[in-house]
Amino acid sequence: MTEFLQITDVTKAHGTLEVLRGVSLALDRGEALALTGESGSGKSTLMHLAAALDAPDSGEIRIGGQSLGALDDAGRAAVRRGRIGLVFQQFNLVPSLTVAQNIAFQARLAGRHDPRLCAELVGRLGLSGLEARYPEALSGGQQQRVAIARALAHRPELILADEPTGNLDEATGDAVLALLLELVAETGAALMMVTHSTRLAARLGRRLHLSRGRLGAPDAA
Repeated sequence: MTEFLQITDVTKAHGTLEVLRGVSLALDRGEALALTGESGSGKSTLMHLAAALDAPDSGEIRIGGQSLGALDDAGRAAVRRGRIGLVFQQFNLVPSLTVAQNIAFQARLAGRHDPRLCAELVGRLGLSGLEARYPEALSGGQQQRVAIARALAHRPELILADEPTGNLDEATGDAVLALLLELVAETGAALMMVTHSTRLAARLGRRLHLSRGRLGAPDAA
């Protein structure tokens, strides 16, 4: 069976700095992969490429058998909107929208808004009673829970999480990660999570370590 996300011999440079040097990995639905590495190793760059937010200098990225390199800007945006859920360390909630509106935002863009699923996510993520609040009235942990709900509300096939617990204290981060893993397992999505924490990475099914633009086993850390 072909893996849902296929990254093959991808390179990326920023000016004269080689950030990724021939990176290859594959991820199937239902798998959870932790991507570790020191700052500047290329983790976020690889995440942005997988999210179709940027294009590699060489190599190929395929999502669901579809080559991102064969798509124009509108095509890549459609893949992001419909097939990918993104969770960032900075939350990236829309400040002018309520919790309920933020959660439904991407699902509405994708044409798959399901009020029942949104309500279920609100309950599962401990956001009941907060639906009418705006992001500024929420704690960091609550904002990240809203971001996770938004990423899952359109039933994406791939979840990309870039340091999703990096701005949270350890206990809140552990709880948020546990909920994310539980919800991803139930939906059958593929998950790739960037983290600096080997402790958190150990909770995912697979681990890869990125160092100087190349992937290796975690023991290479």
